[in-house]
Amino acid sequence: MANKNLNQAKNAKKDEFYTQLVDIENELRHYRAHFKGKTVLCNCDDPRVSNFFHYFSYNFEQLGLKKLITTCYKNQNRDLFSQNDSERAIWLEYLGDKNGDRVPNPEEIGIHYFNGDGDFRSAECIELLKQADIVVTNPPFSLFREYVAQLMKYEKKFVIVGHQNAIHYKEIFPLIKENKLWLGYGFKGGAAHFYSKYEDTATAGDHREGMIRVSGVNWFTNLEIPKRHEDLILYKCYNPVDYPKYDNFDAINVNKTSEIPMDYVEVMGIPITFLDKYNPEQFEILGTSTTDMPKGAPYVGGKRIYERILIRRKPMQDVVGANNDSTLQMGQPASYNQPDTTLPLAAEDPEKYNRTGVSHTPSK
Repeated sequence: MANKNLNQAKNAKKDEFYTQLVDIENELRHYRAHFKGKTVLCNCDDPRVSNFFHYFSYNFEQLGLKKLITTCYKNQNRDLFSQNDSERAIWLEYLGDKNGDRVPNPEEIGIHYFNGDGDFRSAECIELLKQADIVVTNPPFSLFREYVAQLMKYEKKFVIVGHQNAIHYKEIFPLIKENKLWLGYGFKGGAAHFYSKYEDTATAGDHREGMIRVSGVNWFTNLEIPKRHEDLILYKCYNPVDYPKYDNFDAINVNKTSEIPMDYVEVMGIPITFLDKYNPEQFEILGTSTTDMPKGAPYVGGKRIYERILIRRKPMQDVVGANNDSTLQMGQPASYNQPDTTLPLAAEDPEKYNRTGVSHTPSK
């Protein structure tokens, strides 16, 4: 469920949530092999104060990047490099270290000016998008549908921050169902702290000064990661008492992802949290209760329950090494191998980031 912070921001079209460097590192370490030889675009940032720019520029050589581009929507904040006093939207281009110190010095970073406001939907920004291989950023929550649609239109790979409520969107869920988009590794506890100027009104604890806590946020991607191919270990057996059928749909109800019965091969309705454990080689997503059930909601014993995702187990032969006579899927999928690439975490010693006087101001 979205908390009060997100609802207020969405209603007011307030989208200035700046991602912490540690959260960027924790997620992107799982994708490191994808970046070799690639052009990365961060097109919903202020590149002068961006932790996304920070991460990729300081790890440019380790990742083997070809080019880094970050764009700035019209912004009047101070200039990170103390060289640009314009209030115009800009974009930065970094091609890697030139003087051998492995540090993105100001003179190594190209500063370019937009004619327009730097909106990701503008013709200027779309031209930069066409150059990119992978897009990584925290797009405006209020424009998430439109943002993802643009990525799909131009067939871009991406790792982006979004709220789990986006899963329900009619523009987003079909992409998940068709395996064109899936969840990344996520934020610890399913909540994130963003640097923001908005008041923190979250009812949950763990408040931090100068930050806003938003629950239910996640990373969305279409890059292959090991998590996506890990089998969910099933241990419960089906019985009609624990797994009743819906009043209005021919499927059984499962209350928890961990309780999916290992011996049931027909349609099941499970909580939306299943998507965090979804392996497309083990399960098939069929739809949702909202779009596929009469009344648009699941009912059990006359009582309406929370929305469900409709799934079905896939045949055992789809899993290499599985025992086809067993109800357990014991094999490992053959379609993914984890690349053996080493990348040191750039923020193991955060003080190293300040070697050139670069600001720690958070990024979007």
